[in-house]
Amino acid sequence: MADLNTRYLGLNLKNPLVVASSGLTDSVKKIVELENHGAAAVVLKSLFEEQILMEADYRVRKAEEHGELFVDYSETFDYMDVHIKQEELGNYLELISEAKRSVRIPVIASINCRSSLEWVDFAKKIEKAGADALELNIFVMPFGMNTTCDSNEKAYYQILSKVKAAVKLPIAVKISPFFSNLAKVIKGLEEHKADGVVLFNRFTSPDIDIYHMKSTVADVLSTPVEMATTLRWVAMMAKRVNMDLAATTGIHSGEAVVKQLLAGATAVQLASVLYKKGPAEIGHILSFVSQWMQDKGMETIHQFRGKLSQAKSTNPEVYERLQFMKYFGDYK
Repeated sequence: MADLNTRYLGLNLKNPLVVASSGLTDSVKKIVELENHGAAAVVLKSLFEEQILMEADYRVRKAEEHGELFVDYSETFDYMDVHIKQEELGNYLELISEAKRSVRIPVIASINCRSSLEWVDFAKKIEKAGADALELNIFVMPFGMNTTCDSNEKAYYQILSKVKAAVKLPIAVKISPFFSNLAKVIKGLEEHKADGVVLFNRFTSPDIDIYHMKSTVADVLSTPVEMATTLRWVAMMAKRVNMDLAATTGIHSGEAVVKQLLAGATAVQLASVLYKKGPAEIGHILSFVSQWMQDKGMETIHQFRGKLSQAKSTNPEVYERLQFMKYFGDYK
């Protein structure tokens, strides 16, 4: 039998498959089922900074509509803001504690944030609740007309540094590919002591309904074709940074997992494929990886991880060139 054991964020994993932060990991019942089907770790559904702020604002407005605000509005908002934050955070901490009592696989907490606001204190509570690691899902809007690339990048480093200084938990930063110099940003995260980087976050994309003349939302779930960007950057950064690289987005098969490992991924995060096919697909993917390793005479993942990264590739230019002309100029 092939040995699928690996290490991610300093954690021993029985295989490289991690269930990504999503609705798949928002309850203990679901997490237990994922473990039973072979998941090596789970990243809990993110707690969103905006979610807490919007919930506080919503409750204040509803109270105001029913004439329930009998004190100064600002004082009422401050009170409800604190109360709602404590409620949301309390529920999240309880999920961490219950999950840790119910499964043996690592439980990684996730915070979706755009500022360092109160997440430093919350990170301490996450650590106390028993989380094995923390994933900072950071997204600073990259299209502000009055902000610079440097200021956007510094926001990532500032959040990471403040949280890193507050806890001893290993921390991975989940980012998007939307940077002017992505390699420099990933290297910068390493310099600011990130233990790993997750490539990449997937955002809800807009669409337009031309028959009803309105804006809509495109498919929330990823498709296999979306893996190309992740594969490119995992391969380009593997062996060039001294931290773990987790691949995610568009990974829907055992073949895709093998490709990411060959490119240099430490772990592979799954979500959309499990929504589409169910948790049992984890076992099918693991069977494919194990059989492929046996067919290739590989006993451990370490033997082939990063074998086709850019640093090791005999044809590294394929990862760098974006234009199609060189390779497809004569294609008819």
